[in-house]
Amino acid sequence: MREALLADVEVTQAIEDQCRAEGMSETDARARVEDYIDEIVPFFNVLSYYKLGYNLARALIPLLYRADATYVDRHALSNIPRKHIVLYLMNHRSNADYVVAAYVLARAVSISYAVGEWARVWPLEYVFKSFGAYFVRRGFRDPLYHTVLRRYVQIITLNGVTQGIFLEGGLSRDGRLRPAKVGLLDYITRTVPELEPDRDIWLVPVALNYDRVLEDRTLTLELSEGVPRPGRLRQLGTVLQYVVFNVGRLLTGNLRRYGRVQVNFGRPMSLRSWLAHQPSVIGLPKEERLPRLHQLADDILSQVAAIMPVTPVPLVAAALLSFGETVVRGNDLLERIESFRDDLIRRGAQLIQPERSAEEILDRAWRMLTMRRLVVRHGDDYLLLPRQRPLLEYYANSVKHLLPDLEYEPVMHPAHEPDTALPRLTPWRGSGEVKRTLRDDYRTETTPETPP
Repeated sequence: MREALLADVEVTQAIEDQCRAEGMSETDARARVEDYIDEIVPFFNVLSYYKLGYNLARALIPLLYRADATYVDRHALSNIPRKHIVLYLMNHRSNADYVVAAYVLARAVSISYAVGEWARVWPLEYVFKSFGAYFVRRGFRDPLYHTVLRRYVQIITLNGVTQGIFLEGGLSRDGRLRPAKVGLLDYITRTVPELEPDRDIWLVPVALNYDRVLEDRTLTLELSEGVPRPGRLRQLGTVLQYVVFNVGRLLTGNLRRYGRVQVNFGRPMSLRSWLAHQPSVIGLPKEERLPRLHQLADDILSQVAAIMPVTPVPLVAAALLSFGETVVRGNDLLERIESFRDDLIRRGAQLIQPERSAEEILDRAWRMLTMRRLVVRHGDDYLLLPRQRPLLEYYANSVKHLLPDLEYEPVMHPAHEPDTALPRLTPWRGSGEVKRTLRDDYRTETTPETPP
């Protein structure tokens, strides 16, 4: 791979262009390319991936979660010819997404991920590279770097490497899907003319959701009104404290799982078929090509949202917040959960264990809500703790687009009046870039097949 990049015609041309633009010598430009290649290109090791990575994940994930995978159309996935190329396009909820998705797919295929700069620290850099992950700099403008990255992604695509791409380009801070980033998708789409006529690229939407995201408090702090964001040292101390605390609980036999993590695979989409309806896209200039690819990415994110797993904690969080009150009566909460459940079942949404009653769903979620100290129960009533409200919003937002609109009905009692002064999540700064609303785009009628 390194030799192929150094000898690549487009990389060589980019070196010549860089020398003319910056007045640098060819030796210096080539040395810069070699640095970029060392940074980007992994050293995939089968033993590391399957002996170390998979066995470590098999040991840790069941300790933390009950992990399951479901399929909208498993038959379509199984029928993709082996010589075709598969891209898993996922939402990004947690840094654990890398491990969870690779874990549920490990018996079928190894995945090469695009990883952000956050993982370029010892020893994570060596671990990720041995797992086949490649690093991507965000917001880096050097055209020489982008040429090397583009050609690397295109070469591994042409060689049939299965890739996992987080279309949002980063973790969701408020629980909602972020606007799509299409740089990597653009690179890959432009390889189609180089493929043999009997090969295709399949885009598989993948939706992940959790009853608990490990870094949820860190993510929501960025959007919480009036709450200062902790420095790096404090964040590091929090992580170390969390690790030590849970290791102690594990050794004493008191470690409790964090509920469910669910991965739902959507129906694969042929990139050749999409390009057949957009015959001139690849040859368009970048400023005209990228808006078309944004439409494709938006369609895929719409499918991801439509197949988003609804686990107990997000469903109950949405039910609690739907009243707009600080105190929620138990009977009202159960009725709201049952109403949401029935609506999700009617529309064929991916509700986890839909046969459960409202009481059972609340019981499953209550274990996590009390562990996180988000809600207090007093008699038959539930009290939403004001400082924890943003965290409830974070979980509710992951499934809110699947739930019906409800109009607030005021109750003439001080305990039931909405308090606008309560802490809330502020809008994510990228949310204005989404051209269409979540509810209009994502509330599609889907009827997933029951997995075998």
